[in-house]
Amino acid sequence: MSNGYSQAVSRIIASQQQRYVYPSEFCGSAPVPFVHQHFTVANEARALQAPAWSDYVGRILDVPINRSQVESGFRGEIDSYVLSDMIYLDCRTDPFAQVRTASRISTDGVRNYVFHVAVEGIIETATGPGRQRKSAQFVPGILALDLNQTMHMVRPTYARVLAFFLPRAMVEAEIPDAESIHGRVIGYTSPLTRLILDHLQMLCRRLPALSPAEIETTIRVCAQLIIAAFAKQARLGEKTRAAAHAAVRNEVQGYINVNLHQRKLSPESVLGLFRLPRASLYRMFEHEGGLGAYIRNCRLRAAADELVEFPKMAIMEIAYGLCFSSASDFTRAFRRSYGMSPQDFRALALDMLLPD
Repeated sequence: MSNGYSQAVSRIIASQQQRYVYPSEFCGSAPVPFVHQHFTVANEARALQAPAWSDYVGRILDVPINRSQVESGFRGEIDSYVLSDMIYLDCRTDPFAQVRTASRISTDGVRNYVFHVAVEGIIETATGPGRQRKSAQFVPGILALDLNQTMHMVRPTYARVLAFFLPRAMVEAEIPDAESIHGRVIGYTSPLTRLILDHLQMLCRRLPALSPAEIETTIRVCAQLIIAAFAKQARLGEKTRAAAHAAVRNEVQGYINVNLHQRKLSPESVLGLFRLPRASLYRMFEHEGGLGAYIRNCRLRAAADELVEFPKMAIMEIAYGLCFSSASDFTRAFRRSYGMSPQDFRALALDMLLPD
């Protein structure tokens, strides 16, 4: 931490672990719905403004400082409203970047979900291994972040951002596979999200004039609406993933059926062609005993059809044509599936086809 900060800033930064004092911990006889704290670097020396901001945010994020920020100064202020089970922040800053790294995650106990609302400015966020998912908020929208995962956020312009820090249990109770929303953005395009926008605008414009009870209620309603919006998107996402899963399965099945007579057909060849994770491909055919068992059963069904369709074709020719390694291998597999030998199956099927 840099030296030379004002007394107010030094006091707040020095008490990093107690920065967010929950109402239940607040000293006093009467319970309070929330604790409000205002932090600003406006009164610091120009060269110390960016370092002070970095030290303040540094409890959970890394904030790199560049020469321009030190030479030109940095505008940064934040209002924190700490409720008993959530935190609401209203943050206004000059351009800067903040990063949550794997090493930071491994050394702190912060595991909340945080929902960022872009009110002014541009926010660009990269998440996932190698920063694969990139989310840009050029227009007002809500970004979901899981603080148990890495992220790199850049605000290339002046920005005003609202943030809701919500407990993991609260979010995961409502959103299936909640970790998957990390890096997602939803816009105000539905009746539910437009209702969120109305409440957010109330927070921005009227919050200082509201009573403590009204402030708490408004923050809680916003948080609940945001969770509901992402829960709805997650459910729609489940339907989309199910449809995509079915489409891919149909493609795989089509490829298998066309290539039953090809010796190259195997689980490995399917993996190579469709480039699916091995675990995903196995789950796709788990009820059939796995992909290898599915291919074998398809070949047995094709063999049963050919035994009847080509009554004069030698059984061994059918077996080898469908890539069975030996007569005994084919006969054992066929008997397990149909309860009789290939010869008996052909005789019974042909007998049933004869006119009375």
